Order: sequence, then structure tokens, then C-alpha cells
Amino acid sequence: MMQQPENKRLVVGITGASGSIYGIRLIETLLDLGYAVHLVVSNAGWRVLKEEMDWDVTNRESLLQEKFGHRGGSLIYHPVSDIGASIASGSYLAEGMIIMPCSMGTLSSIANGSSDNLMSRAADVMMKEGRTLILVPRETPLHAIHLENMLKLSRLGVRMIPAMPAFYYKPQSMEDLILFLVGKVLDSLRIPHQLFTRWGEPDERG
Repeated sequence: MMQQPENKRLVVGITGASGSIYGIRLIETLLDLGYAVHLVVSNAGWRVLKEEMDWDVTNRESLLQEKFGHRGGSLIYHPVSDIGASIASGSYLAEGMIIMPCSMGTLSSIANGSSDNLMSRAADVMMKEGRTLILVPRETPLHAIHLENMLKLSRLGVRMIPAMPAFYYKPQSMEDLILFLVGKVLDSLRIPHQLFTRWGEPDERG
């Protein structure tokens, strides 16, 4: 079987921060665009999916097939404990990684190079290989350690896209606010989309 080109492979992480819907909509969008999505969900991330999305996470792989199997692209699920997964190695080519949402615990782990599970190890791989790493932190208020960790990573080239929706385009629903954040991530990856109305462009919503 022919392998997916590396420029159509992306790693997506979902952590225990509130806002798992952001990660879900990102996965759906990438699959619809034909990407191979390597998914890592932290244990706390599964808990949030259960609490916020009302998902029955008892059988995780069957659940992912039910939620995403009908879309294009391909979804490859890696348990967070699988430190030997393909994405744990720099020799496995992927375009980049997005952790959406990113908890302060995961952000701290990446900032300090702990690589103690697949989530932080895959992020470490992106940094050491000079590939795109995007974090979508979701926490408020922020204290000095949070801010220092973000600054440390930002100086190393990691892109910070906080979960801060905009209102200039007059969002009409919660879905509009969610897709705005997904669109900002795609912009950072230079992936064309029409998920929100840009400043200075006509609003084509019905």
C-alpha cells in the first residue's frame, strides 16, 4: 500500500483542558481535506470528551471509527502510553503537530522536555526536527509559570494560538466561534479554508 505523503500527515493531540470540541472540529476538517491524522488523546482528554461531548469512551477505537470513519483521509489512533509509536520517531515524516486544546500540564511537560508519554514525545520530535508545532492553550486566568512556559516555547519556534475567539466577523453561533479557532490553526499551517469570514471580505453566510 502506498504511504501517505508526509505533507498530508499531521499529528493532533487532545488533552484534558476544557474545549475538546476544538480538537474534534480540527480532526473533522483535516480528514475532509484528505489528511492522514495521527491522533493522541491524554487520559484526562478522554475524561473531558466524556464530560463535555457525552461520549461513551469505554471502547475508544470503536468510538473513533463511529465518529470519524465516514470521512475522507485516514485516522490513525495512538494510545498516549505507546512511546514506540511511529510518531515518536523523527524518522517518521509528518508535516507538523497541533495540540488542541493544550492543558497547562502538557505545555509544561513540553517546555521542560520531559517526553514522559507519547503526547510530549511527539511534540519534542517536532521541535528537534524543526517541524511545525502548534499549541492551543485553554486556561484562564494565567499565572507567571504558565506565561513563562509559553514564552520559552515561543522563543523556540512553537506557535501559540490561544483559544480566544474573535467577534469582528459577527459570529452567529457557538459553532462559528469554534470554527474560527480551527481556521486560525489552518492559517498557521498554510492550509486554505473558508471556515470564517476574514476582515475586509464580504460575509457570504446565508
